Amino acid sequence: MIAYSIDVKNTQKEIYPLEPKLGGSNLAGESYSFTNYYMEQNGRPFFGISGEFHFSRYNSAKWEDEIIKMKMGGINIIPTYIFWNHHEEEQGIFEWEENKNLREFVRLCGKHGMRVILRIGPFAHGEARNGGIPDWLFGRPFELRSNDQEYLTYVERFYQEIGKQIQGYLFKEGGPIIGTQIENEYEHAGAPWEITNGTGNEWLPGGRDGEAHIVKLKELAIQAGIETPIYTSTGWGGAAAPVEEVLPLWGGYAFWPWIFYGDVKEHPATPEFIFRDYHNNHQKNYGFDPAYSPESLPFACCEMGGGMTVFYKYRFKLPYESVDAMAEMKVAGGCNFVGYYVFHGGSNPKGKKTPFLNENATPKISYDYQAPIGEFGQIRESYKRLKRQHYFYQTVEESFCRTKTVLPYDTRNLDPYDIETLRFAVRAHQDSGFVFINNYQDHVETKDQKDFSITVNLENEEICFPKTGSMSLTKDECCILPFNLDLKGINLKYSTTQLLTSIDHEGETYFFFFTPKGMNGEYYFESDEILEVSVDKGNIISDEHTLIQVSNEEISLVDITLKSGRRLYVCTLTYEQSLNFWKFQYKGNEQVIITNAAILVSEEKIRLECEGLETVEIKSFPGFNSPIVIAGEEISSGNHGLFQVNKKTLIETCTDLEVKMVNQNKAVIDFQPEAFVDVKELLLQIDYVGDIGYAFIDGELIHDNFCNNTTWEIGLYQHKQDLLAKGMYIYISPLKEGSFVKSDSPMAARAEVINKQIAEIKTIKVTAIRELEIDMA
Repeated sequence: MIAYSIDVKNTQKEIYPLEPKLGGSNLAGESYSFTNYYMEQNGRPFFGISGEFHFSRYNSAKWEDEIIKMKMGGINIIPTYIFWNHHEEEQGIFEWEENKNLREFVRLCGKHGMRVILRIGPFAHGEARNGGIPDWLFGRPFELRSNDQEYLTYVERFYQEIGKQIQGYLFKEGGPIIGTQIENEYEHAGAPWEITNGTGNEWLPGGRDGEAHIVKLKELAIQAGIETPIYTSTGWGGAAAPVEEVLPLWGGYAFWPWIFYGDVKEHPATPEFIFRDYHNNHQKNYGFDPAYSPESLPFACCEMGGGMTVFYKYRFKLPYESVDAMAEMKVAGGCNFVGYYVFHGGSNPKGKKTPFLNENATPKISYDYQAPIGEFGQIRESYKRLKRQHYFYQTVEESFCRTKTVLPYDTRNLDPYDIETLRFAVRAHQDSGFVFINNYQDHVETKDQKDFSITVNLENEEICFPKTGSMSLTKDECCILPFNLDLKGINLKYSTTQLLTSIDHEGETYFFFFTPKGMNGEYYFESDEILEVSVDKGNIISDEHTLIQVSNEEISLVDITLKSGRRLYVCTLTYEQSLNFWKFQYKGNEQVIITNAAILVSEEKIRLECEGLETVEIKSFPGFNSPIVIAGEEISSGNHGLFQVNKKTLIETCTDLEVKMVNQNKAVIDFQPEAFVDVKELLLQIDYVGDIGYAFIDGELIHDNFCNNTTWEIGLYQHKQDLLAKGMYIYISPLKEGSFVKSDSPMAARAEVINKQIAEIKTIKVTAIRELEIDMA
């Protein structure tokens, strides 16, 4: 066994309010403010969980359900880019309708209690054409991204148009818009002028006027009516971010497709998954070298890798384990405001003057980004993994925001390729806190961490995880373990399980934990206040404290009666059940459900979104008071310990396709009306080898995919009428070996010569996504 230890004795964090420039209030008396360490809502610590979703990259008819999905996943803030060239592609002609209807998107966010941050540019990047700058600005004699007055005149007009769209939805007016991001990566990043790409190599500048430009843009935004409690700007890479005016935001990516446009042949392991202390004046950190004192401002993030798009020269399958591991690293390092780019994928709109509005290195239409919620609303494993952390942060946010980062050693010298040394850190306040353990590293084959223990040395005691024996954690996993956690009157000395959340029901409290993959779940309680304890799936070992070992194979329930007569319960889920765990408010009460479907709750309705499921199982607590009806059928219920269990067998949807293979890399597909009956979405799934997949309807490109050896998915429902009338054509362009352009003709002619090419469609099928509403009989 390998024994690790960490001294957690100086956990007092100097926390003080910031100047009132950051913050604001509305007429209802609600407010946002900041300390140097965290954000406050109505004077109380607030843990921000922001997930980016680009409204103009999504079908407006489906915005509302996607916003609900984000809320169900624990997101409480939605940042969104306002791409200039999506709204003023033609000079002087602004578009704010349909998928570009910013006002309606913000309204829907507010309807569901989601706060909004507008990323107003004018430069956005976001893998958009020209970084979001309209083509017509190329033909101007002034310097873009500068304080040149002519440039600012156009920016001012754009901001004024945004201001008109959001009137009535600002926070000060009772609306959801709490923040504005000014510019993006100013003096750090540019973008290719796509209008010249292929013949020339012109780039938009990175910027020249430093902090003065950010100050000027903020001034123009306020004059345009874009007045919010919070103004932000990206801080990484030496970007200009005047801290007197804006809150610098940070982030981190572990997958860097852009580096392959230089001389790089192999992706290195990044230092992103090594624990740091980002709120420490005395420690310089990888990717975080601010011009200000780190302890003087919160360490807040807007671009943690919630996914990453493939670039043409770097095709990769994003490991979903990387996403929650990234969140854990930033939070362990002192972040109390996480931000994912992007949380929801989308599709690039088509232009009117220019066919495509993408950056040339990326797919023309697809902006799926391998995000937690996919381009067509697919719920990914990364969504489920993050949801567990989000529930936890929201459950403990007030006490957790005050905790301080403690590292076991100087982590700056740890090699990312070192998979032997256990990576862990603590966030603690006084004698209570959480141990963060990470066993994920990008671009390295990791291994199970076996037979280790961690001793937390506090001021007046030592706590050893576990009390006897050792722990293990499966490769690529991460976890957060509590010590001296107050469970409403009883002290949990430690557990080798991770807290999800708690709910109150009929005057008693139920805590929900899960066992990390590879660990054996156990709880160690101080027993002074315990009168009686029982466990239905586990063992109780009593000495001066109470040690309880629980099952890793099924749900276990610990029932604790205190001397005061009060009872509380600790429910431990398996790792797999934790991924299917949902918590929400329903008819004024707290509700938890474990189900293999996605859950959408709004307006006192519970809907189930089922992707490719034959049977839906619902474990609910509290159980429903009356029988439930799904799709007109009353569903019988049983019991599984704490939970009421209902199962529904789904009627198979007709998803037959008429596929005609033209050759091995070309196919024509015809659809029948019954394929679209009783489905919310129909996902076309194509497995292929080749270079790029193209999908056409009547010669018009409607989707594309850079092959990365995963299944290519296309949402069909929005194209229903055209598909029924015209069908679809799939073409896979080939990977070419030994190809060259023959140009030695005496005439004006060139021709491509290919020695070998690879392109083959393996399978084409469809999967139905169905929606079922739970009714009460």
